[in-house]
Amino acid sequence: MNAISSGGRKRVAAILLPLFLAALAMAGDQWEAAPGLRIQPYPDPGIKALDDSFKKYTLYSAEVERLATGFRWVEGPVWFGDGRYLLFSDIPNNQILRWDEETGKVGVFRKPSNFSNGLTRDRQGRLIACEHSRRVTRTEYDGKITVLADSYQGKKLNSPNDIVVKSDDSIWFTDPPFGIGGNYEGYKQDMEQPHQGVYRIDGKTGELILVIADIKGPNGLAFSPDESILYVVEGRAVPNRLILAYDVVDNGTGVANRRTLIDAAGGMADGFRVDADGNLWCGWGGSEEKNGVAVFNPRGEQIGFVKTPERISNLVFGGEKRNRLFMTGCKSIYSLFVEALGSAPGFDK
Repeated sequence: MNAISSGGRKRVAAILLPLFLAALAMAGDQWEAAPGLRIQPYPDPGIKALDDSFKKYTLYSAEVERLATGFRWVEGPVWFGDGRYLLFSDIPNNQILRWDEETGKVGVFRKPSNFSNGLTRDRQGRLIACEHSRRVTRTEYDGKITVLADSYQGKKLNSPNDIVVKSDDSIWFTDPPFGIGGNYEGYKQDMEQPHQGVYRIDGKTGELILVIADIKGPNGLAFSPDESILYVVEGRAVPNRLILAYDVVDNGTGVANRRTLIDAAGGMADGFRVDADGNLWCGWGGSEEKNGVAVFNPRGEQIGFVKTPERISNLVFGGEKRNRLFMTGCKSIYSLFVEALGSAPGFDK
């Protein structure tokens, strides 16, 4: 076998090197353009600590991930840890969708969904849904649907929006008229209730009572970890949206001492969850700079912000350790691993 001369090797290298570099460039272009790949550098520049106390909740090698997109308006995420999947509402498309952690695929869980919005689970693991068709329902183990509330004092509810289950099995939900104001997220209908309220369904008797009657556009709601405080978004407050705080009284059946905890200051507070330390992780929007999750400590001071490409309508802690934040945006769902834990063990409450 004849050896290639030094000059021959140089000529071969001169020919092959440009081809090799071109192939690398093409591979790089294909890598960056491939859908679903995460190319954000660490740490994610969109995760900002506005106070040193927020740093302990962040992970250096975690970033905001887009899990799926192409929806119309998604809301109400709820985590099913026993099945390793997330359910969420696509309101205008009148369906509940399911994202599977194992496969990363999205499928239809229920269609039609009666324009469902907020979703949660009760203490027995059953799905509880707010529906813009003016009712609150429970999905039984066999798949049958039980209507828990659809009217109050002989008049139809407005359009139940967001929902939470307390440790005494009572179900609390907000009832603004958002879903009956037009034909996009429900059907345009007249409002029958004289107020936009927060209701409680007794976990034992099923009795429906009006807990709060004086909120303009009640939206997201959640309890503090010890359930001594109820937080509610006042979505039509003027000039800014507010997150209100109430003391829970009367053996857990009522509230008192209304106060403003957070002034959205031009932002759009929406659905939110509370972590085990009592911090509020709030879906936020209003402008490109404000789209994401605003994090406040129990005193109402903002300590952090998670930037996302779209406004975040709602969120939930899930994953095996309750440390994966799932977020519903306008047309997409996102996730972020954090060092915070959702406040309720087991099922999402």
